[in-house]
Amino acid sequence: MKAILALEDGSVWHGEGFGANTCVVGEVVFNTSMTGYQEILTDPSYRGQIVTMTYPLIGNYGVNDADTESRQVFVEGLVVRELSRVVSNWRATKSLDEYLKDAGAPGISDIDTRSLVRHIRVRGSMRGCLATADLTEAEVIQKARSAPEMVGAALASEVTCEQSYGWSDDQFRVYGSAALLHQKSSNPNRPHVVAYDFGLKYNSLRSLAALDCRVTVVPAHTTAEQVSELKPDGIWLSNGPGDPEPLTDIIANLRKLFGRYPVFGICLGHQLVGLALGGRTYKLPFGHHGGNHPVKDLTTGRVEITAQNHGFAVDADSLPADCEVTHINLNDNTVEGLRHKSLPVFSVQYHPEAAPGPHDACYLFERFRELLKS
Repeated sequence: MKAILALEDGSVWHGEGFGANTCVVGEVVFNTSMTGYQEILTDPSYRGQIVTMTYPLIGNYGVNDADTESRQVFVEGLVVRELSRVVSNWRATKSLDEYLKDAGAPGISDIDTRSLVRHIRVRGSMRGCLATADLTEAEVIQKARSAPEMVGAALASEVTCEQSYGWSDDQFRVYGSAALLHQKSSNPNRPHVVAYDFGLKYNSLRSLAALDCRVTVVPAHTTAEQVSELKPDGIWLSNGPGDPEPLTDIIANLRKLFGRYPVFGICLGHQLVGLALGGRTYKLPFGHHGGNHPVKDLTTGRVEITAQNHGFAVDADSLPADCEVTHINLNDNTVEGLRHKSLPVFSVQYHPEAAPGPHDACYLFERFRELLKS
């Protein structure tokens, strides 16, 4: 099955197709993780994006039922240098090719991913089209140029849960934040955390449950009044896809919750915190996607290696005087964390839950747990 990947600037790559026989459009980005492709595929933050893996060999350990990070595959398509035709892991239940085929998502292999990544690094992420269907180059390029822009895309409503639910200890398994492993809790007085689902990953919920929190997940547009009726001890704001600025209703709800409850946000949740506190966000040239991004905690001087997946960032100069930047990215000095100086509100741009990625940042869940106590 032949496949074509085209960008809106007219650049074209030809390769071998795998997964579903279809045509998709989305923003083409690259991820620098060496492993964890199943967690990446099921990360709702990738809604509207075609993901290129920079590591050359993908698929060698297959996929399994335990490593999914959400209810389905959310990437639009997958780009790899070489697709392993051999699945060699005792946990595997199917191949990556079969997994994408079942999910209805296409993939392309046998292209020079180095040239694609260098192209994006120089010119920035751009709209693209991945077609394994029978289309000409001109048709694929035209579809790329007519794809929706990521700026202005309010995608949280497309990936959030339909109704509230409780995350139980029976669902708790540690595959990322292994340091947080604990026995099933029988404490009836454990703190209650309301988790906003803007496109969350399961390992964040596992990490909260591991710290003896009772977790209730609510849809993205749950009002502040509805949250208060749940009598939470704290609010957690998840990761998610798209541009944060169009989410004006969510931002208004967060302003009502600030000062009433401790709040901890990650990724899109971090950007929404910045906007709710009066700051601005902007589009990054090619975003941060991968498991090896160095971040400095300005409050401790400690440097941690982090998992990241975002295309927007908070503008440090736009933050009001009662906010301070707590973390910066050592690659480009972008804001990676902030907190309010008097209210119990803090957030980070990266993914402390990992899955996939390093566990350096799992202490942030413990910091939130201590905030709930105080």
